[in-house]
Amino acid sequence: MPLTSSRIGVLMGGRSAEREISLKTGRAVHGALLRRGHDVVVIDVDADVGARLRAEKVDLAFIALHGPGGEDGTIQGLLEVMGIPYTGSGVLASALAMHKEITKSLLAHHGIPVPRGMVVRAAIAGARTIRKLPAGLRWPVVVKPATQGSTIGVTIVRRASEWTEALARAHEHDPEAVVEAYVPGHEVTVGVLSGMALPAVEIVAPGGFYDFAAKYEKGRTQYLCPAPVSREVARRVRDLALQAYAALGCEGAARVDFRVTPRGRPYVLEVNTVPGMTETSLLPMAAAKAGIDYDTLAERILESALQRAERMGKKT
Repeated sequence: MPLTSSRIGVLMGGRSAEREISLKTGRAVHGALLRRGHDVVVIDVDADVGARLRAEKVDLAFIALHGPGGEDGTIQGLLEVMGIPYTGSGVLASALAMHKEITKSLLAHHGIPVPRGMVVRAAIAGARTIRKLPAGLRWPVVVKPATQGSTIGVTIVRRASEWTEALARAHEHDPEAVVEAYVPGHEVTVGVLSGMALPAVEIVAPGGFYDFAAKYEKGRTQYLCPAPVSREVARRVRDLALQAYAALGCEGAARVDFRVTPRGRPYVLEVNTVPGMTETSLLPMAAAKAGIDYDTLAERILESALQRAERMGKKT
């Protein structure tokens, strides 16, 4: 079935801590696809999402969900079972990318630089107070939930007195906390659209920490696109973004986040398989610099779902 005659369901909301951001993404995508003349319905995802998809006769799903349940292969698996093509990465790539430490282990196996780190499980932390850093790490470190986005539950720990509280904060959101070496430098992110690296964006956050407030409170953070880095660093982060995308088996749109040291060495922090798509999000910003406006970007992401379905031999 061609895109023009498909009934498109924009899946948004869900139950994760990133629900409100997902709703913003979903509404923006819905508006873009309507402007393009598509038949679009929005679906706020809950336990009855399968029934809603059938009732609405959805032919093609645009996933605008963030966090567990939406980025981790869960909704992707349901859509696979229902035979509904969907945007973004498949079940396995989504599940791998959702867990930050598993992502880093896989990328390191492929020779992609990542910060040294490990997982601390809540059961272990609760059984005995962990007062010392794991072997091979030194202050400062970053402590974060293994499977959350939007910098939820993330702490930069600079001294031993902050350590236990940081672990507890991360464990409020996930039974596994990732503890990794803090990489000094600046934040850079690279969007990837169906195997094409977009211009890099540098993120200049207040106090140097790109936390939830810095991401979503208007005017708190400065975004520089293209990133004011050397030509060599710009080439390197784009190459690494494509390598990370391929190593995880990503498809459609994704975003790869980096820390770049003062000497220009980039480290991959994580890979987002459902990057934010509000009209001020990083992926649309980079796409605009590449000459792709928001509505065109949304439609290209949608087209990638049909292309993947065709490759897999599905009929829509």
